[in-house]
Amino acid sequence: MHRYDSKYAEKLRQRALEKGMTVDALKTRIKEEQAEEARRNREIKATEATKAAEKAAKARASASNPSAQTQSHVVAPTPGARKDSSPVKPLSSILNLQKLMATPHTPEQIGALWTAYHLSRSGGTGRGYVCAAVPLDLYQKMAGIAERYSSFIVPVPRVKAVTDPLVEGEQDTAYEFYFLQWDFHDVPPVPSATEDLFAPPKPASFSAGVNPKTSTILFTPLQEYKMRASFATPYLVLTHYTDLAHSHGVVLLRGEITPASASAGGGRYMLTQEDAQLLSMAAQKFYLWDGPEQASAGGKLLRCFHETPEEFKWEELLKHASLIS
Repeated sequence: MHRYDSKYAEKLRQRALEKGMTVDALKTRIKEEQAEEARRNREIKATEATKAAEKAAKARASASNPSAQTQSHVVAPTPGARKDSSPVKPLSSILNLQKLMATPHTPEQIGALWTAYHLSRSGGTGRGYVCAAVPLDLYQKMAGIAERYSSFIVPVPRVKAVTDPLVEGEQDTAYEFYFLQWDFHDVPPVPSATEDLFAPPKPASFSAGVNPKTSTILFTPLQEYKMRASFATPYLVLTHYTDLAHSHGVVLLRGEITPASASAGGGRYMLTQEDAQLLSMAAQKFYLWDGPEQASAGGKLLRCFHETPEEFKWEELLKHASLIS
């Protein structure tokens, strides 16, 4: 460090003088800028590696699933650019909605196709994904509550190893807390069996009130969220696709578990499949009420958390964690 100072001291003093800063403050800023640049480079490399891993996984899935051609009406063609501002990957890039709408399908059949698609994406294991077909009325109840209370804390039980001695009064179960955050996005248009490429774009109000808004739920470890807030990495992202809500009365749930590392090709994830299921069940536990003012036991905790936080009891929340698991 002394050699660094002696070699570059004059340049540092001159640059600090130009910026009206002390040399120490300039050094601190340079280090922060270098750290930020390194972070951006890591994110770029991670994104590139993730895309490469997805491409390789798709190739492996196609090779190991020769019957996938029989499900060709499920997989979507190469999508074009989005016509709205939603950050959510459009359902039309996952399912071929035109072919789906060309023939009658029941909600149960759509749910089966949805499950089959995600099995094919994971080599038949289902790992890395959570999926379900949610009846429209249940989704509307949850979304209505989520618009009022968009965030919550969800505990996930962690059973301690039997080899670890218990301290007197200590329980054999610990808990890891996750921050839950709902977000709502654009209303998707009602899909059609045909698409007129030359038709003028419809105004945003055209489909308003026909399909509900698409929504996402992010689950992030509470400790990480406290440190990085909106920059924290969610471990699980649930997306509710409402494209088929008006036509078939069903909302397609897709949960994506974050890979443990972009370079790890062994199928490792930040969450186990069981934890991802627990978190998705927790969303129902706390947000599925019998009515707008008829809160379930979990719903009462959610309401208390937002409206009377001074009365919120963590002990009651932990009781619900054991019920969820």
